[in-house]
Amino acid sequence: MFRMWGKIMKSNRLVKDTVIEIPYNPDMSRTAKVFDSLEKICYEFDLSNPIWLESTKKDFMYHSKCRFYSDNFIEEIDFDYLEMQVLEEEY
Repeated sequence: MFRMWGKIMKSNRLVKDTVIEIPYNPDMSRTAKVFDSLEKICYEFDLSNPIWLESTKKDFMYHSKCRFYSDNFIEEIDFDYLEMQVLEEEY
């Protein structure tokens, strides 16, 4: 099972959060699971999908956690950032 935690933060407070679970699928790569989870998180929060900037990619590769700020979104957002973090990975 692959689990991703998505949360919206504003003024250092948690506004919304969700956990997305993707069942074990040996044919699905980790990258595909991450993109699928992000898409589901954005759908649940009614957001457009953010753009992966180089700094966002590096943070996620090193820490399995990243933040999407207003620079990552095409639309204007009413929160400080969207954070996503891998909670569980099964190989």
